[in-house]
Amino acid sequence: MLDITPILMPKWGLSMREGKLAAWHVAEGATIAPGDEIMDVETDKIANVVEAADGGLLRRRVGVEGETYPVRALLAVMAPASVSEDEIDAYVASYETPAAGAGEEETGPAYQFADLPAGRIRYAERPGEGVPLLLIHGFGGDLDNWLFNIDALAGDRPLYALDLPGHGQSVKTARPAALALMVDTVVAFLDHIGAAKAHLAGHSMGGLIAGSVAIGHPDRVASVTLICPAGLGEPINAAYVDGFVKATGRRDLKPVLGYLFHDQSLVSRAMVEDLLKYKRLDGVQEFLAELAGNLFQGGRQAVLIAKGLGASGVPVQVIWGEGDAIIPATQASALPGARVTLPPIPSMAPSTSGQTRMRAGSAGAGSVS
Repeated sequence: MLDITPILMPKWGLSMREGKLAAWHVAEGATIAPGDEIMDVETDKIANVVEAADGGLLRRRVGVEGETYPVRALLAVMAPASVSEDEIDAYVASYETPAAGAGEEETGPAYQFADLPAGRIRYAERPGEGVPLLLIHGFGGDLDNWLFNIDALAGDRPLYALDLPGHGQSVKTARPAALALMVDTVVAFLDHIGAAKAHLAGHSMGGLIAGSVAIGHPDRVASVTLICPAGLGEPINAAYVDGFVKATGRRDLKPVLGYLFHDQSLVSRAMVEDLLKYKRLDGVQEFLAELAGNLFQGGRQAVLIAKGLGASGVPVQVIWGEGDAIIPATQASALPGARVTLPPIPSMAPSTSGQTRMRAGSAGAGSVS
């Protein structure tokens, strides 16, 4: 049997059917190690770098930059030098891209809907055993923000991610657009899935929500992971929040999204267009404006949860990007009893603050509200 390892177009999420090979990062003849960045792939929703799952010698690049390929299409071939060019030619010629849906695991996340008191809520579920993990996105986001994390975080436990009211494919008419609505929705969702207790992980505004659930319902929360969370200090980047709410076109929105990335080239046209489609849905603009006014008016956060979360008795870990341009990572100090890790941005050498541990640690990065 030939020692040939294919590099295929990845599948990110249930809806992905094809992707554009935006750029190669490795040349033919290069030796690749697992985890190396090998190419950039863009879809209608996201753009991201693809890391090698396996190591080897890159013998043939089949995919062409700028071309679009179906999921699991052959893009490159790795093989040791002992494999001849004729054998590689034969492998490439005989490779058949699987039909869409063929061989997909039944255990992958599946989109569903729940009718809750707030209205209809979309969620994704990955089955498992034990206490579930619930992922809560930030302001203006949706459950697809967790696309690259669901399988890795789930392990053997059940995992859920939901679209909050006013976001994604969930109800847009629920009111008032405020923290209480979000907290009540999370608790009602736990009731819906029959979870007496869950681990909560929230990003930015989702962190504020997760922490508030823990404060109000500590018996329902096994642990809280806060990723670049709102709610730990007053300052927040008003240019981002106000700019996101008010943006109506690509020219307005693209520079605002730049606050989310250390590498602003990651703000793709597809990403901007996808967010504009969401913002143009009936009721979204009004909901976001009301929610931002209630939570982040004038560059100040209206609700602070550090004291209440510390008194809740719920285990807390904090994950914060050191270069967060929306909510200052220094606000992590408001939770001295939490496990905190502040990964440095790629262009910065590790520093004392880059691995700050306040009576422990955690991991992660990101920004946004």
